[in-house]
Amino acid sequence: MKENKLKTCLQLFLTFFKIGALTFGGGLAMIPFMERETYEKHHWIEKEDLLDIVTISESTPGPIAINAATFIGYKTAGVLGSVCATLGVVLPSFLIIFVLSFCLEFLVEQFKPVKYALWGIRAGVLALIAKSFVSLFKQVKKNIFSYIMMALAFVAVAVFKLDVIIIVASAAALGIAVYFISKKGGEKK
Repeated sequence: MKENKLKTCLQLFLTFFKIGALTFGGGLAMIPFMERETYEKHHWIEKEDLLDIVTISESTPGPIAINAATFIGYKTAGVLGSVCATLGVVLPSFLIIFVLSFCLEFLVEQFKPVKYALWGIRAGVLALIAKSFVSLFKQVKKNIFSYIMMALAFVAVAVFKLDVIIIVASAAALGIAVYFISKKGGEKK
């Protein structure tokens, strides 16, 4: 039984490695390949399960492909299966980026146009971040609380170098507290 589970885990790893290596375009582009490999070829899941897995993968935090691989691996071979499937789908991208990082470092050192291209890309990314800020700022409820929270969050990151998770959690807690305080104040009137 244990040999069979290890064999299944190896198959999960190799299958998801192939999916991760041969699919471009993100998690949704991987779904047809996952269906072919996990439902049609290996019969690890039922067709209805795939729809449930995709739905859950889209609604949970993280990349769809990783979530789907984790769920399929778990359904097929438990925790070890989820680890094998997840490593399989992630490893090709990791290896490609790892190798490219060395090539890029060499190119930046040897060819000045590449260095200037990266400076241009940084400027473009900064513009995209600024656009995101403006877009998000337009959606924020404009009141004294939101302005104070933005200023405090900026100072916490820029000056005190606090972890973003701490800032987001603190802002959420303060927002909830302000809601209940304002709700309580509204009930007294």
